[in-house]
Amino acid sequence: MEKVYSNSLKGARNIGATIEKYLNEIGVFSLTDLAQMTPTQAYQNICKLHPEKTFSVCYYLYSLQGALLDLHWDELPDRLKRELREQVGK
Repeated sequence: MEKVYSNSLKGARNIGATIEKYLNEIGVFSLTDLAQMTPTQAYQNICKLHPEKTFSVCYYLYSLQGALLDLHWDELPDRLKRELREQVGK
């Protein structure tokens, strides 16, 4: 069964106002949008849009994945964290 996501990022775990703003800038307005783009691609798009900033992998990338899994970013399994870092080359 496919997971049904809410229509809004507001109230999603790990998604505060700043992350929501960055996601909106890249065309992500819901968890469904994020799932379709993937957290890895969303993180990379945010980094490309703001090359002058440093976006922490643990806070941004893990937070995006955690939002989809409804887990705090620090609760992601180590294996998944490792896979995410590999996908973005960090």
